[in-house]
Amino acid sequence: MASLRDIVTSASINLLSAFGFLMAFAILRIQPFNDRVYFPRWYKKGTRSSPTRSGAYASKFVNLDFRTYLNFLNWMPAALRMPEPELIDHAGLDSVAYIRIYLLGLKIFVPLAVLSFMVLVPVNWIGDTLERAKDLNFSNIDKLSISNVPDGSKGFWAHIVMSYVFSFWTFYVLYSEYKVLATMRADYLASETRRPDQFTVLVRNIPPDPDESVSEHVQHFFCVNHPDHYLTHQIVYNANKLASLVSKKRDFQNWYIYYQNKFERTSKRPLTKTGFMGLWGTKVDAIDHYTSQIQKLNEEEAVERERVKKDPDAIVPAAFVSFKSRWAAAVCAQTQLCRNPTLWLTEWAPEPRDVYWDNFAIPYFELTIRRLIIAVALFFLIFFFMIPIAFVQSLANIEGIQKVFPFLKPLIRIESVKSVIQGFLPGIVLKIFLAVLPQILMTMSKIEGYPSISALDRKSAAKYHMFILVNVFLGSIITGSALQQLKTFIDLPPTEIPKTIGVYIPMKANFFITYIMVDGWAGVAAEILRLVPLVLFHLKNTFLVKTEQDRYEAMEPGSIDFPVGEPRIQLYILLGLVYAPITPFLLPFIIIFLAFAYVVFRNQVINVYDPKYESAAAFWPDVHKRVVIGLFISQLLLLGLLSTKKIGRNHFALLPLPVLTIWFFMYCKGRFESGFIRFPLQEAMVKDTLERATEPQFNLKAYLKDAYMHPVFKSSDVEKSDFTFEEEKSPLVATTRVATKLSPDVHSSSPVQSDA
Repeated sequence: MASLRDIVTSASINLLSAFGFLMAFAILRIQPFNDRVYFPRWYKKGTRSSPTRSGAYASKFVNLDFRTYLNFLNWMPAALRMPEPELIDHAGLDSVAYIRIYLLGLKIFVPLAVLSFMVLVPVNWIGDTLERAKDLNFSNIDKLSISNVPDGSKGFWAHIVMSYVFSFWTFYVLYSEYKVLATMRADYLASETRRPDQFTVLVRNIPPDPDESVSEHVQHFFCVNHPDHYLTHQIVYNANKLASLVSKKRDFQNWYIYYQNKFERTSKRPLTKTGFMGLWGTKVDAIDHYTSQIQKLNEEEAVERERVKKDPDAIVPAAFVSFKSRWAAAVCAQTQLCRNPTLWLTEWAPEPRDVYWDNFAIPYFELTIRRLIIAVALFFLIFFFMIPIAFVQSLANIEGIQKVFPFLKPLIRIESVKSVIQGFLPGIVLKIFLAVLPQILMTMSKIEGYPSISALDRKSAAKYHMFILVNVFLGSIITGSALQQLKTFIDLPPTEIPKTIGVYIPMKANFFITYIMVDGWAGVAAEILRLVPLVLFHLKNTFLVKTEQDRYEAMEPGSIDFPVGEPRIQLYILLGLVYAPITPFLLPFIIIFLAFAYVVFRNQVINVYDPKYESAAAFWPDVHKRVVIGLFISQLLLLGLLSTKKIGRNHFALLPLPVLTIWFFMYCKGRFESGFIRFPLQEAMVKDTLERATEPQFNLKAYLKDAYMHPVFKSSDVEKSDFTFEEEKSPLVATTRVATKLSPDVHSSSPVQSDA
């Protein structure tokens, strides 16, 4: 069991780590040669120029103004200075909504912490249960928890009343934030500039037609069913192999540039090995080798492009259909098009940059099967990950460490080493185990076949949240308590086991405190340092960059890692809600994390991140739901804990709380969620009318022509018309069936050729 000294040791280590990261960041960010690493967002917007272009030679690389070193924390007020409306214009609503999750946590926990320390901590401290217990390991921190209140004490009424106060305050904050975000989303969509996805609908599971190609069938269907509003469409191709060839060629071109630059510097022909990553194989001239490889890939790419042009099987039964107005697109996206509800399925098209093209090649009927398989796989992943979680929990006490690593016994006897190991090791080991998990979950989401990057992020975040909830939270409590006191559990009669669990659950707060400090405090400070992008940029700048365009492309601004960041915040919110009435001592650590992260991520959003997509905060219903789940779990756990405290049936006073929480969730779902899923026809009509009045001559068809073309076709030298389809300007609905009677040669044309 971690003592107060262990917690102080862990806090000191993590505070020093965070301070070290901040000092390194403060120094590195003001160096001219790092300007593109710490301010790439402004370079992407074209509003910042490199400081290395002017001034004395030394000042192009090193900041010689020593006054700037004294104000090393001036980035904090600068990050807080930009008002929220300006921040939305600068970075988008998704970024602002993500930052507001930290603000949501602060709004919940600052009042909860004040009330807990004023009311619950004195009630807990005056108890003497732990001191009178036999064969029980505890620390001074545990005396601040509910475990120290004697059984049958009337002091438990303070916890019951405060649980109601905490719940109703959380209801109020959640409702207020949901209302604010719904208003911000509506205002953002109303004021948003023209985008292709506002006029476009994704149509999937298009039924085959024996007489028409997919492109012709789409044109015919929408000309008949949306004759006054249909504008154009873009069919989807299975170009995954072609995209792979293009990506591989780009990698070879980077290696070619690297060796060419090396040759120009040394005047010596570089050599490489033909094996994997140049690690083994026959030694050859590197420049000649990559020249031949690039030429070979050019030939393969040309063959694959020709195949995609002419092979009907390369066409996917899906299309991006565009309309003449937002109103028409909203009607199509939100209605059923066919008597058979499994055909002609529509949904709002994602942004062109948000489309995940690889998943369009998956047959639609496979999606349900894939998602069932992934659900089963996720269950087993969560179940088997309990093994490393149990290992981590064995490190949460000295006895467990000595059993796992017996050779450390002499070292552990040293008090300072013992404090470092017990206060720091469990949290860092758990963080290491969780490092590879997000990539596994993202791969599972991709297998499920979602068509957009934003959908993949939300689904991956949902899986990660489930994993954290079961393994990190419940697993750490149940597994840790069971392993820690296994002999006690075996010796106890069955009727005493619930009581023992009730005593030991609050004691896991010490482990979570260390985890918050390792993952939260030091982790957020490491995020702002951007050590990996810093190293990568300078490697690229040294070996690959020749022109300013190369230097621009070498920047790695990154974006908000929503699938990892949002579930992590939810874990801290869950811990705060669970431990607020049980061990309030944990709340200040969460508040420090939330406040620090809020400032850091505001800086990153302003200066660094380049968003991958913009969904107008479509993820907020998920955020709201997970906070409610955390609140519901906290109420059930407190109810179960009080049932072991011999207070008669007084604990039943908490029973209305879970019911009220479910009612609150359903009310908010009905009140706000539709605004995050559907687009109001009234708003669409207003925008269309205003646009027609201000830009009556705007050519919408030309604007949408190439918007949803696969990126590998946009970058090719092939005529783009070979991969697009537009209807003729004819009042009649042209079909291949009619054309067949007039011309027997219609079917001899390639189905991917333009019919315009």
